Amino acid sequence: MEKNNSLLKSEKYLTKLTSLNQKILLKHLSWCKTARTKQITPKGDWNVWLILAGRGWGKTRTGAQDIAFYGLTKPNSRIAIVTPTFGDGRDTCIEGVSGLLGCIEHDLIENWNRSIGELTLKNGTIYKTFSSEQPDRLRGPQFHRAWCDELGSWKNPEAWDQLLFGLRLGDKPQVIITTTPKPTQLIKELVNNKDSLVTRGSTFENKDNLADSAVKKLEEKYKGTRLGRQELYAEILEDVEGALWNRNMISKALLKNTDKTPNFTRTVIAIDPAVTQNKLSNETGIVICARGEDNKFYVIEDISGKYTPDAWARKAVDNYYKYEADKIIAEVNNGGDLVERVIRNIDGNVSYGSVRATKGKYLRAEPISALYEQDRVKHLKPFQFLEDQMANYNPMTFSGSPDRLDALVWGLTELSMRTGQVNWRIT
Repeated sequence: MEKNNSLLKSEKYLTKLTSLNQKILLKHLSWCKTARTKQITPKGDWNVWLILAGRGWGKTRTGAQDIAFYGLTKPNSRIAIVTPTFGDGRDTCIEGVSGLLGCIEHDLIENWNRSIGELTLKNGTIYKTFSSEQPDRLRGPQFHRAWCDELGSWKNPEAWDQLLFGLRLGDKPQVIITTTPKPTQLIKELVNNKDSLVTRGSTFENKDNLADSAVKKLEEKYKGTRLGRQELYAEILEDVEGALWNRNMISKALLKNTDKTPNFTRTVIAIDPAVTQNKLSNETGIVICARGEDNKFYVIEDISGKYTPDAWARKAVDNYYKYEADKIIAEVNNGGDLVERVIRNIDGNVSYGSVRATKGKYLRAEPISALYEQDRVKHLKPFQFLEDQMANYNPMTFSGSPDRLDALVWGLTELSMRTGQVNWRIT
């Protein structure tokens, strides 16, 4: 309702404006009526408006609309457009379907010089395109405002510093950044900067403007994957120093659609049980792993969660039969004989074995990490929560209990010991 009232007031105000200003405001009102709230330039005392959003969210249109309205309403402005390459600025930010030329009435444009990437309006405003590959070109020019597109893909972060040196005209120079997030040092600094206003969004917030078939394919192919979380859901995924797995290792382990899954020669249900169940209890890690005829190891399912002892035991037994597993194995450091009794109470016929940790988690996980480095482990599908524990587990910094990771390590250790891949045994 607040937004509608604001638009109504603006429309009444039109009668008081010149025909030129009417044209400018009408164009802007048309955008405000169709844009989502997150896409409207926010009010307030900010220096950087940082938009971290997925592919197709509407980042380009948002950036173009912002600087279009600014340049039209503030004659003789100098506005920088900085992109990964010169072609990106010219072809996408200015000439693209959602670019600047589509946001400004043609009769308000004085000249568009494509060869140098410079757009001039009849009111004296000049938009100038720069490439992050050539930061020295930002030495000298001065600006009232700037639009930085796909900052996460800039080849030379020095371009950001050179831009700031030149952002010194007017009462309040501001910069809008539109980017798919990547864990670069610059983006992390901007996210934590008190002068930054951060807007986040996923691709699917704009699904009404995207082809249904495209949205469906994106969800099917990339939901839960590292690439999907970054490119569609705009998560900043970074590696943890000292962790045994990095994101690239995990991404490499994901089985591609074109890859064939071999017959499995042995399958185990691995459990890292929580023996109590309340709000403060850890999860019970339950991971299903198999060894293939190709002598590689496959992670089939992660069905971990917060369960009562009876519930996790039933989960394990049900999946034992579902996947025709050879064995259920469970860590008994905390539960002792209770763990086996809970499982036997559900089904006394399953093949069961207990494992007891005599080494720290990190040491137990090292040989399994080595299997990933050797490309000996494959994930049949993305396992977001398991993979997050893998990528974030450093015993010095990890918060909580990596129960999913523990179950994974137990399962792959059981399978790999029998084939001589791991040269030590846990008793």
